[in-house]
Formats: sequence, C-alpha cells, structure tokens
Amino acid sequence: MSSILRTLQAGLGATALGLLLGCGSTSDPVSVNSVEPAAKTGERQMLADQRVVTDKSLARTVRVQGVNTATDAGGFLKVQVEVRNTTRKRQLFTYRVQWFDPRGMVIELPTAAAMPRAVEGGETAYLTTTAPTVQAKDFRIHLLELVN
Repeated sequence: MSSILRTLQAGLGATALGLLLGCGSTSDPVSVNSVEPAAKTGERQMLADQRVVTDKSLARTVRVQGVNTATDAGGFLKVQVEVRNTTRKRQLFTYRVQWFDPRGMVIELPTAAAMPRAVEGGETAYLTTTAPTVQAKDFRIHLLELVN
C-alpha cells in the first residue's frame, strides 16, 4: 500500500508543479491578445464633463466614460466622447453637437442634424467630431435614445 501511496503522491506533486509552471501570473501586465507600443507617444486627457447631455432612459444603458479634446494643426477643435454600453443588448441612439464661439454664443449651422449610432452590448465606442469652424471654442453633445 505504501508504494501505491508514494506513486500517488509523486503523481499529484508532478501535476501540481506542472500546473504552477504552466499558468501565467495574474499580475503579469502583458496580455497575449493585445498589442500596443511600449512607449506611448499620445496620452489621452479624459475628464468628466458636463458638456455631454444624455436623456434619462439612455443614461441607464449607455454611460459616458469621459471626454477628450484637442486642437488640430488647422486650429479646429476636435472632440472625442468615450461611451460604454452597460447592457448585453445592442443600443441605438443619436447624438448632436452644438458648437459655441469664444463668447459662449451658439454657432448656427445648416447641418446640425443628429447622427445615428449603435453600440453593441458591453462595447466601448468613441464618438469623434471636429468643429466646423475655427471660431468654435466650446461644445455640448446631446445623446438621445433612438426609439424603434
């Protein structure tokens, strides 16, 4: 019986050692399924923002994660809003951007139409837009649930 017990212990020990050596550490920052540069050249400046207005129904399913702004080489304001669908279902919505001049006045545009967007369940998406004029220095984005 003791030889069977020793064989069993040796087998269990080898199995445990194999499992330990074969499993990666959960604290390992490198993921096999992701690729990104080691030295990042462009860091996003995401911040909580009050310039995004979401209707109450949509706010329960599509959450704004942050807002990133930049000015391109031509002096045009660029805005990127990161949104996340917190459900498992595809969510449909529209968004519309209002642009403001340096004095806070709305810049009236002939093409201020709402744009449709879909975000799959659990997905993070980016709504990116560029100001139509260099006079635009601020913005407000309205997110509205699209009713079928």
